[in-house]
Amino acid sequence: MNWINNYVRPRINSIFSRRETPENLWTKCDECGTMLFHREVSDNLNVCTNCGHHMHITARERFAALFDGGVFNEVKVPAPTVDPLQFRDQKKYPDRLRAAQKQTEENEAMLVAAGEIGRTPIVACAQDFSFMAGSMGMYVGNAIIAAAEEAVKLKRPLILFSAAGGARMQEGILSLMQMPRTTVAVQMLKEADLPYIVVLTHPTTGGVTASYAMLGDVHIAEPNALICFAGPRVIEQTIREKLPEGFQRAEYLLEHGMLDRVTSRTEMRDELITITRMLMGLPPAVRGDLPAPSDVSDEVPQKADVAPQSDPKK
Repeated sequence: MNWINNYVRPRINSIFSRRETPENLWTKCDECGTMLFHREVSDNLNVCTNCGHHMHITARERFAALFDGGVFNEVKVPAPTVDPLQFRDQKKYPDRLRAAQKQTEENEAMLVAAGEIGRTPIVACAQDFSFMAGSMGMYVGNAIIAAAEEAVKLKRPLILFSAAGGARMQEGILSLMQMPRTTVAVQMLKEADLPYIVVLTHPTTGGVTASYAMLGDVHIAEPNALICFAGPRVIEQTIREKLPEGFQRAEYLLEHGMLDRVTSRTEMRDELITITRMLMGLPPAVRGDLPAPSDVSDEVPQKADVAPQSDPKK
């Protein structure tokens, strides 16, 4: 009896016992409430497979899906002075920076990279909203200037993914000065006759919207992205009126002529390849990973060019 209690029963229980499920296996959609398997969401670029809601995605994840084979080279961005105003609210500014760096494992709110999409060389930069709400500080200004200089040097188009709550309050007037600085960087691209394409993601607000996010040659937005200067709640409190349904969302702005296209994240790569090659005067991209086939006439001789062979029996 002891043998059964001490060995057989625990053995059976260990085989048939219910295993604990890790908490990060499932993700709940904020829009429809559907529980989604994490791998399914990741494969769909953090877009809900039930309702199409676009969830948050980091800049590095975005680049991994954008560039050919997920391969890209980071462009070095000059580091600005840390905490030039000695700013402190509930925490010191350097403490907030360190906390954001630890949480996101990134140095700052913008990532700059160079690579190819559909065999088309480009330079791209993307803001990460999870890093202090993607706020525009001196580093973001330096990043856009570095991206523009790299694009001009390599003669490549620049694609920018915006996602920000506005200027970074901890840097005060220095953050607001990034608006004219980034405007000059965009002008460098225009003088070099290089395309500047902006993809506005949720949310793009404040000084970012008032500067480089709305200066592109082509403006594309992800579905239902909030794009504005002042948020709808602030406007409602100011004018004391109810705003229209979907006000300041991507579809509303497209209808009123502020955007050129609203494109799902899962289709964004193909859209950017087509637009980039068109603006650069290149032929349409070849689907797949094979080079474009050469002209048939260069390889296979036509029937008229082949000399008839004599019959050896005659």
